[in-house]
Amino acid sequence: MSFFTSIPSVSVTEAAEATRATDTVLIDVRTPEEYREIHAQGALNCPLPSLASCLSKLAHFKTVYVICQSGGRSARAVTELIAQHINAKNVSGGTLAWRTHGLPIA
Repeated sequence: MSFFTSIPSVSVTEAAEATRATDTVLIDVRTPEEYREIHAQGALNCPLPSLASCLSKLAHFKTVYVICQSGGRSARAVTELIAQHINAKNVSGGTLAWRTHGLPIA
């Protein structure tokens, strides 16, 4: 079993639907520069190196959906969040897939 197959993941369309609920959140773990360039609408920026500083805010949500550019950094973030007892799911394909599927971007 590879690292990525052991990470709880959802498609971009599943994440877009799920994050309409008020008890979920979508976080983007890319750099602030990448985030400013383009990001999934509604995503909050919490860069991977600063993830620990976001934990107290994220713990209040039922599920945290994590997105990056293509899925690598978000998979690492999900692993870290799960280790902190936060229900987190990787958004497969990242911002690239989000945009390709025509989902709202900012």
